Amino acid sequence: MSEFWLISAPGDKANLQAWERITTVTSKANLSSNSKFIIPDLKVGTLDALVGLSDELGKLDSFAESIIKKIAQYIGDVMEDSKDKVQENLLASGVDLISYLTRFEWDMAKYPIKQPLKNIAEALTKQITQIETDLKSRAEVYNNIKGNLQNLEKRTVGNLLTRTLADIVHKDDFVLNSEYLITLVVVVPKSNYAQWQKTYESLSDMVVPRSTKLIAEDAEGGLFTVTLFRKVMDDFKAKARENRFIVREFYFDERELKCEKEEMMKLASDKKQQYGPLLRWLKVNFSEAFVAWIHIKALRVFVESVLRYGLPVNFQAMLLQPNKKSSKRLRDVLNAVFKHLDEVAAASIMDPGMDIPGLQLSNQEYYPYVYFKIDLGLLEYS
Repeated sequence: MSEFWLISAPGDKANLQAWERITTVTSKANLSSNSKFIIPDLKVGTLDALVGLSDELGKLDSFAESIIKKIAQYIGDVMEDSKDKVQENLLASGVDLISYLTRFEWDMAKYPIKQPLKNIAEALTKQITQIETDLKSRAEVYNNIKGNLQNLEKRTVGNLLTRTLADIVHKDDFVLNSEYLITLVVVVPKSNYAQWQKTYESLSDMVVPRSTKLIAEDAEGGLFTVTLFRKVMDDFKAKARENRFIVREFYFDERELKCEKEEMMKLASDKKQQYGPLLRWLKVNFSEAFVAWIHIKALRVFVESVLRYGLPVNFQAMLLQPNKKSSKRLRDVLNAVFKHLDEVAAASIMDPGMDIPGLQLSNQEYYPYVYFKIDLGLLEYS
């Protein structure tokens, strides 16, 4: 992925020579890869309206970029084990993002150019806002399923002291439906197996002789059952704890264990069913949002070019992809070639210490030519 500079300068005869010089210098010095960026003849309207629209488009640009980044990030979250394939799923109109950008064509069907610029901007705003709303609702549903499943899955890992016993114990391991007897499960460290076998019957009164059974093991210890009278249960637990035998708070309930297993199976099934449609929606709407974003960039170039260079509309836009480590040199070349467009701005760039009142009106970088950055590197999944 890469960074691109979308610039424009007047399209009159004098400036066409400047464009030719840019093309020649950047090619010879291998500073950048350049391509024309064709923007159709849009309806200008009044200059007052353009000034207001300029601010609105700046906010819309940032909003659209943030939504695209969210979708790209969420595609990576959803793909989980296939994160290395995220980038190949980030397409615009069926092609990779760089190809779409360098071969940009205005979508006349989706954004008719005979309507006022404000209407186009409003349509783009509505589209991006709807995508954001749908993303939130779809992500909430999927994240709830995924989160609940992960919580259940976490209980199936870990040691015998903390993990669920639903997939370990069996009905035959317990004395059930007895008014007087109860079967407990006890975690015993491996080094204490012999001590357990010798002492469990005498930890309290009323322990059923030879009732212990090892039903599961992990790296740290084993899970033993033991049967005793209900009325000595608390005394047995206390004495067991003194001897480093931990009684799990677990009582066999077949219905509850069955529900837990079924819940996990249902959540796994729900997640699988949601995955395909969600990923397809994300890919489609990433494309829609990205295409809308580049149209917003095109609108911004058009509006700023008219405001900067005046009427009648006559400017040329170009997309530059700076080569690695050539950004500063490329910037110097552009400033030198186009400094005649705004001598004051050019002077301030050459001498950053110059204080020129009123030049920096916003946080937007200012150059003698119209300039907007498109950083596709921001969309790389991390």
